[in-house]
Amino acid sequence: MARSRRPQQPRVSGEPGRARPRRREAAGEAETRARDARHPAEQPRRDAEPAKRLELDPPRGARPQLVAPTVLTVAPGRDYELLDSGEGEKLERYGPYSIRRPENQAIWPRRLAAKDWQRVDAIFTGDVEEEGLGRWQFPAEPLGETWPLSHDGLAYLGRFTSFRHVGVFPEQAAHWSFVEARIAERVRAGGTPRLLNLFGYTGLASLVAARAGAEVTHVDASKKAIGWARENQEMAGLADKPIRWICEDAVRYVEREVKRGSRYDLILLDPPKFGRGPKGETWQLFEDLPYLVALTRALVSERPDCVILTAYSIRSSFYSLGALMGEAFRGLGGRIEAGELVISEAGEEPRLLSTSLFGRWIAE
Repeated sequence: MARSRRPQQPRVSGEPGRARPRRREAAGEAETRARDARHPAEQPRRDAEPAKRLELDPPRGARPQLVAPTVLTVAPGRDYELLDSGEGEKLERYGPYSIRRPENQAIWPRRLAAKDWQRVDAIFTGDVEEEGLGRWQFPAEPLGETWPLSHDGLAYLGRFTSFRHVGVFPEQAAHWSFVEARIAERVRAGGTPRLLNLFGYTGLASLVAARAGAEVTHVDASKKAIGWARENQEMAGLADKPIRWICEDAVRYVEREVKRGSRYDLILLDPPKFGRGPKGETWQLFEDLPYLVALTRALVSERPDCVILTAYSIRSSFYSLGALMGEAFRGLGGRIEAGELVISEAGEEPRLLSTSLFGRWIAE
């Protein structure tokens, strides 16, 4: 199962505007559904006959040490800045473009003046009641559906989607830099680590890992997302790097990998709350995540490095994720870090915008 975040062609308008509070609230509700389901067709629905699950031996031994809460912060940089936030919106800079869009977590007052919020290149209006899932407005000049972006020298394509996404989740940069450093250390020791990226979306994590020297398997259930990720590979100049692009349901793929005896040194999981696979497979996070995490334990190599789990838009705690991973990785030693991914605003006295929960097992 993978997220289908590739957009339909967005509705655009040339006039700036600000969504009315009632519509902005509705846009936030739509965003939650979109961030969870990734596509209107992926609304939660249970299979008539759920697939039979593999029987796995329960892990034994001591639980890894839990280090929590751990807060991973993304600071303003050349490629991205959170310029301001508040009153249910956020103001961001991606490269040369400033973008304004809804943000449910920003319940505090804004810091910048109204003119700064109006001087933007793109605004997501969130007119969900009359315009479907929402539309973008371009006050200065119309921008295309795709636009060039970069992360740490890695070129890729952004897209204005009808779910207000732009093709990248900046808070994940904290995980990307961590994984890149771990891979580089193994490469320096003379190895070629294998990385499995489940729910890989547009491929930024896969590209960072491949550039660092890993052999990557990227899994996503959306053909559109896989196509977008392949475009990003070409855009980044990494066509010669060993990346396998798999359009597949994540659980079904991992089950087959367990049967085949495949092993990975690093595993990334970034699942939606709800989702649907290419053959109608359903995913519901609270029901299916424990099984998937157990499967990943069966996939770790003899010298594993880390398993990273990120969760968005769920009513849970990072302690829950930490406990889940602690049970799954009994007997392997190392430690479990659990906490939140946050983005720091630019400027003086920056506030921290919380974006998601995470848990990660790290070998010593």
